[in-house]
Amino acid sequence: MAFTLPDLPYAFDALEPHIDARTMEIHHGKHHNGYTNNLNNAIAGTPLENETIENILKGVSQHGPGVRNNGGGYYNHCLFWEVMSPDGGGEPSGDLAAAIDEKFGSFDDFKDAFSRAGATQFGSGWAWLLVDKSGQLAVTNTPNQDNPVMDVTNVQGTPILGMDVWEHAYYLNYQNRRADYIAAFFNVVNWQEVARRFAAAK
Repeated sequence: MAFTLPDLPYAFDALEPHIDARTMEIHHGKHHNGYTNNLNNAIAGTPLENETIENILKGVSQHGPGVRNNGGGYYNHCLFWEVMSPDGGGEPSGDLAAAIDEKFGSFDDFKDAFSRAGATQFGSGWAWLLVDKSGQLAVTNTPNQDNPVMDVTNVQGTPILGMDVWEHAYYLNYQNRRADYIAAFFNVVNWQEVARRFAAAK
């Protein structure tokens, strides 16, 4: 098996009340686990077994929908768990804060842009903060399990913050109130991890 389901870096209930324990349990144990197993099945016996997930996604246009959907689902959720924390929230500092101010005008303006990306993604998908190929910050959204690493997306680069807006990420607690979930998400963002990813991407 080329890929394994990572452990959550905190307890299922650690992000309450913003994200409930039952949602986390199902999201990690059923959805992410399913993407992991299906990805391994999709690449079994192929040269992709020896590739990193990033390299697979960078050339995903050359592979079938099983690799695209499940590879994206595997990668996206690995990032998602790490950019959240029970000690999260607040605002970034240092180089990341300066880059956000330079690109978006202010942290509040960034929040508006990121929230809008999540709210306007029709159906299932993701909102992203990324470092694009020119080294600049950008906000975008993608359908389904696509992400900016893939060579099939309009805005490509290295994701440093991702927000899952599939209904399975929030429906038990928020039902159809995606906007409430998006607002709550900012209370658990792990800005230290996002800043680490920003520094690495540059």
